[in-house]
Amino acid sequence: MLLSHSISSFGKYCLFLSRVFNRPNRWNVFLNRTIFEITKLGVDSIQLVIIISLFIGSVIAIQMQLNIASPLIPAYAVGLATRDIVLLEFSNSILCLILAGKVGSSIASEIGTMRVTEQIDAIDIMGVNSANFLVLPKITGFILFMPVLVAFCIATSFLGGFLVAVFTDIISVSRYVYGLQAMFNEWYVWYGFIKSLFFAFIISSVASYFGYYVKGGALEVGKASTNAVVTSSIMILLLDVILTKLLLQ
Repeated sequence: MLLSHSISSFGKYCLFLSRVFNRPNRWNVFLNRTIFEITKLGVDSIQLVIIISLFIGSVIAIQMQLNIASPLIPAYAVGLATRDIVLLEFSNSILCLILAGKVGSSIASEIGTMRVTEQIDAIDIMGVNSANFLVLPKITGFILFMPVLVAFCIATSFLGGFLVAVFTDIISVSRYVYGLQAMFNEWYVWYGFIKSLFFAFIISSVASYFGYYVKGGALEVGKASTNAVVTSSIMILLLDVILTKLLLQ
């Protein structure tokens, strides 16, 4: 029963995407809505990303130093481990799990409210592809701005570890900075950006799907937001395993 329901939902999701990815009727309206969504979904998330990344970067540096304190391990390994953890997982996978809660629930509740108040029905009656009109700017805007959020996450995470080195005696600043530079692999940066684009698509499209097909009232909108966050998180973790195997093998 669960398997058949999952297959049915996935098929419905694919049909929904086929409606979303059509040529916009008016490009100027699409561009204006995309810019608006970039501001709403992306720019408004910068503050959250900076705060979380700053503290997580600090915690990673502290825990690395406490757990690898050994004369056999070079002191700069703290900076190196902090850098690789941030680049490989935190700045993309963990960040997107956090954004699934903020951005995903926002998209699902917004579109779900439009559905239960019959605003989407009114758009359809006017002969406009409501899925394309409402959802495509959200997906496009969030995907376009996602690399910016990743860049902020990387920079502030490194800054968090740097502040730990400056204001504590856990590790010296010079060794931390050297660790950030040691044995640097440029592909790790691109790897993080590539994964974040896939995750941004998952968050925006899945949340839009759950909001678009809400039936009922305010209670169902809340349930749709919860289901959107849970489903997005599961799909992000699953896709993380697949992309890691493909991009780092």
